[in-house]
Amino acid sequence: MVTLRATRKVLRLLPPPRAASGASDTALGDWYVNRIVVDRRPLLLIVSERSRLSIIEPARDVRDLPARLPDLVRRRLAVLGIPESRIATELRSMDPIGIGPTVDRSIVGQMVEFAKVIPVYLPVDGWGEPELRIAEDRLGKMPCLSSGRVGTSIWPAEEAAKRLAGHGA
Repeated sequence: MVTLRATRKVLRLLPPPRAASGASDTALGDWYVNRIVVDRRPLLLIVSERSRLSIIEPARDVRDLPARLPDLVRRRLAVLGIPESRIATELRSMDPIGIGPTVDRSIVGQMVEFAKVIPVYLPVDGWGEPELRIAEDRLGKMPCLSSGRVGTSIWPAEEAAKRLAGHGA
C-alpha cells in the first residue's frame, strides 16, 4: 500500500482523495507530486518520500496518474539497473494506491529545490522525453538532506537502490 501525496494544485486534478489505511509498506515510501512549469510546458515532479528519487513527466492525463504510477516507477527503477525481482516486489507493495495531501514539509521543500534546478538541466533550444530522462538522472545524483552533517546527506539514486536491496530480502 502506498499513498500518492499531492500538492493542492495537483490534488484538485486527481480523483477524490481516498486515504490508504496506515503507513506505506513500500521500500521507497509514499510518492509526492507537484505540478511545475518549465518553458511554458507543464510537468509533474514525482518524488519518493524515503529516497528522494524523482520522476519527471509531462503533465498530461493527471487524473490517470494513480493508475500510471506503477509503470512510471518501474521505468525509473529499471533505468537505475535495479533487478526486475526487486522492482516487482516494490510494485506489489504499492497496491493499493491511495491519494492524499502532502504531509511532510521537508519533502515539499526538496521538491521546490528540484524544481529550481530542472530548467538548468534542460537544453535552452528545446527539449523532449530524452532530455527529461537526463534531468531525472541528474536529480538522482543531487545530494539531499544536506543541512546536517555530511553523513546525513543522501544521493537519491543510491538511496533507492540501497532501500530496494534491503526491502523484502
